[in-house]
Amino acid sequence: MITVIAAIASNNALGKDNDLIWHLPADLKRFKKVTTGHYILMGRNTYESIGKPLPNRTTIIITRNKNYFKEGCLIANSLEQAIEMSKEEAQVFIIGGAQIYKETIAKNLAQQLDITLVHKDFEADVYFPEIDSKIWKEVVRENFEADEKNKLDYSFISYQKI
Repeated sequence: MITVIAAIASNNALGKDNDLIWHLPADLKRFKKVTTGHYILMGRNTYESIGKPLPNRTTIIITRNKNYFKEGCLIANSLEQAIEMSKEEAQVFIIGGAQIYKETIAKNLAQQLDITLVHKDFEADVYFPEIDSKIWKEVVRENFEADEKNKLDYSFISYQKI
């Protein structure tokens, strides 16, 4: 199963200047819990914004640069190659960035979306693709109000491909 996992704003904003726009500890904790023990596929810019392989996960970096190398990571030169490299894994997560999300959804490669929706609009330079209700069905939603640790209202939403 290929799952796209992302935190997006109400206006589909993902990030700005190759960084997250908000700090939401509950989302980071959930991301770690959900992705630990699995393959995570990401574009080079997303990897470089993180800066290191995430512990207890197999990291595949997607880049067109044939000479790119990062210790502790696998390198793929296309999204399709990254998926092929992880095909024996039961659960694979696409973790960004915007280009990889757009390509995954446009090519109909994912079976599930795992979205943290931040209930606020943000100015951004990268956006998540629109979630088409003709293709994706919301199956689970947990709503949370802002608190002392998480300063914004948010929801965890799971979508399954129809």
